[in-house]
Amino acid sequence: MPSLAALLFITPIFGFSLTPPPIEPWMLDAGAVASETRSLEDVAISIQPITVAASVTADEEADRRFAEDVRMRRELGTVHRALGIATWVSMTATAILGFVQYYNLYGLGAGQNDNPCVQGTAIFGQDQCSGAPWPHRITAITTSALYTATFALSFALPDPNHASEGNGAYAEHLRIHEALRWVHLAGMLLQAGMGIALSSGAFGDRANDYGTLQTVAVVHQVIGWTTWGVLTAAGAIMIF
Repeated sequence: MPSLAALLFITPIFGFSLTPPPIEPWMLDAGAVASETRSLEDVAISIQPITVAASVTADEEADRRFAEDVRMRRELGTVHRALGIATWVSMTATAILGFVQYYNLYGLGAGQNDNPCVQGTAIFGQDQCSGAPWPHRITAITTSALYTATFALSFALPDPNHASEGNGAYAEHLRIHEALRWVHLAGMLLQAGMGIALSSGAFGDRANDYGTLQTVAVVHQVIGWTTWGVLTAAGAIMIF
């Protein structure tokens, strides 16, 4: 023990140290370092494919959805156009038959005693002068059904390419087409309301309220043909 105490005392004096020497890089086992490096690389490699695979899967899903939306827009667009044409044909017939009904009852500004119904010159015969105007009513109901289906389908069309947001002619035409639908929708609602009111006698009868009924019928005609014109323009701008 005295010898150990003496050694501990004189060691610092003569520059000796009992502290273990530092480990230099060249003293490490090259094999252990290489093995550790390979282990870290293996972990990185094993993680990388998972990230790439997830990214590829997300991109593929986005591409699939885009292609599906394009296909659906093409198919529904064909149906939408067919319904639109059918609606226009039906509305044209409704407007013509409505004008015939108006002419028979009120002429072209004729008085109560000299309109075609009173004179016996009603188009399609005197049967058109009383009772429900069934030809006009049937076409009006058909037009309303077709119009409702066409209008609803316009909102179901997907637009993956945002076709109306471009600067080209097609995008501009599509924006006009979409804006005009609100105009002819308002016309359709007004026409339906006025048609029901006229047929139900809400404005009186021809014997006592001829002037009032004639005025309402004129407004009904103006709104009807204006609606027809707007619908025609909305369809034509997408064709030409």
